[in-house]
Amino acid sequence: MWVLVMFDLPVDTKAARRAYAIFRKFLLKDGFTMVQFSVYARHCASRENAAVHIARVGKSVPDDGEVRIVVLTDKQFERMSIFWGKRRRPPEPTPAQLEFF
Repeated sequence: MWVLVMFDLPVDTKAARRAYAIFRKFLLKDGFTMVQFSVYARHCASRENAAVHIARVGKSVPDDGEVRIVVLTDKQFERMSIFWGKRRRPPEPTPAQLEFF
């Protein structure tokens, strides 16, 4: 399951830029990777794990920010179409999940 975080944060003042940088660094520390500017994704093993990360993001939103979160299954994420200019490239491979026996 994938947690997709999309955000729109102001950067018009020095304080706003600082809040943006802190939020972005929080996402990276929490295991999110940048998909596009202001779009970050993280793979989660279960709905419960996704809920934990969603709650963390919710607590870290800057006062003037707007953040949207979408949860996708592996299959939905796999069907994403990615286009680069005029050439189409396949999406990044899904990371291997840990298995305990």
